[in-house]
Amino acid sequence: MANIVQGTNKFYIGEDEANPLAEITFQPKSDGVITVDHTYVSDELRGQGIAGKLVEVITSYAREQNLKIEPVCSYVQSKMEKTEAYHDLIAK
Repeated sequence: MANIVQGTNKFYIGEDEANPLAEITFQPKSDGVITVDHTYVSDELRGQGIAGKLVEVITSYAREQNLKIEPVCSYVQSKMEKTEAYHDLIAK
């Protein structure tokens, strides 16, 4: 499994933050909330559960930073709603 690296408002896989093989991006909002707005996995990494791993990383980051997540990305929204362990992180 490739390493997931923290970049600027994103976590990604790849050598180059500007052209990642996979990424999940977020934007800081007010009041301790981040908007998770995009998930991308390249064709070569598809089918390996990478998107789910990226959601795990962003939820761990949110917990460590005491943040809530507003899931704008449809994949992240679905994953968080289906995973009870993430429910407490969803911004109301």
